[in-house]
Amino acid sequence: MTDTAVVTTTRKDWVSDQEVRWCPGCGDYSILAAVQMLLAEIGAKRERTVFVSGIGCAARFPYYMNTYGMHSIHGRAPAVATGLAATRPDLDVWVVSGDGDALSIGGNHLIHALRRNVNLTILLFNNEIYGLTKGQYSPTSEQGKVTKSSPFGSIETPFNPVSLALGSEATFVARTHDMDRKHMMETFRRAHEHRGSALVEIYQNCNVFNDGAFERITSRDVRSEMLIPLEHGRPIRFGTDGSRGVALGPDGRMKVVDVAEVGEEALVVHDEKADDPSLAFMLSRLARGPYEPTPIGVFRAVERTEYGDAMSAQLIAAQQSKGAGDIDALLRSAGTWTVSG
Repeated sequence: MTDTAVVTTTRKDWVSDQEVRWCPGCGDYSILAAVQMLLAEIGAKRERTVFVSGIGCAARFPYYMNTYGMHSIHGRAPAVATGLAATRPDLDVWVVSGDGDALSIGGNHLIHALRRNVNLTILLFNNEIYGLTKGQYSPTSEQGKVTKSSPFGSIETPFNPVSLALGSEATFVARTHDMDRKHMMETFRRAHEHRGSALVEIYQNCNVFNDGAFERITSRDVRSEMLIPLEHGRPIRFGTDGSRGVALGPDGRMKVVDVAEVGEEALVVHDEKADDPSLAFMLSRLARGPYEPTPIGVFRAVERTEYGDAMSAQLIAAQQSKGAGDIDALLRSAGTWTVSG
């Protein structure tokens, strides 16, 4: 079998021999199934696939994939994965992280992996709570959230993961949710195909410590009125028969409108390929929380030189212009001294 041969697998081939030990009913199960089904569908190779995680419920993911993987340390998955992706461009490197793992102790690693445009597919499981450590508030928990670590209510302003990724100059940013496998698989497919840093925020239910956090927008009976699908090159419409849409108001801010009142020509046309992320950022701020109409899908998908490619090109150029480096000369180039015994 050559390296370019098409591999035929089924979901079963991607399932490891480890017992899945998430709480019954956890949204992580549906995400795991979507990833396993997608990798089989696209003909991915298990020996070329790596999952790197940090700490938390989501971080158990590599155990359940019949691939290479690493359960690293808290918040450091993007750093570990960066080293792997930069030195092994032949691998498909996925990062799996939760909102606490990625946005608290791992926040600095995440934003720099995104701005560098490292070739990583990052899945951010957002359940707005710390699940593994039993229910403390997280960086995405809403203000006023009463938990074991905030008995009088959280006083902190939460992160918006999509806004954060766009502000970090990520070249691919998307959002999906654990109640729609088809949408998850298509979003993961797009992220995987992207060359560079790709972040997908997944609204994921923790039925033990934060049950129903997203049900006001993801429940089957309200989705059409509460989820705003983003389709490149098309006016942003949603609701029954596309009766509602998104337009720019006279104050320059995006707002939800009735199409019959403003006309389709007033609607914002989604452009995921725009080099300037301003409109994508405005879309990410359209909903104040998961209780208002919320955009879902791909916010941004642009091309920029991938970090590993740029690093390799720089090394080759340096070798060609100056020849082999002299480590001894470098160490003695300046500021050296001798310490006598």
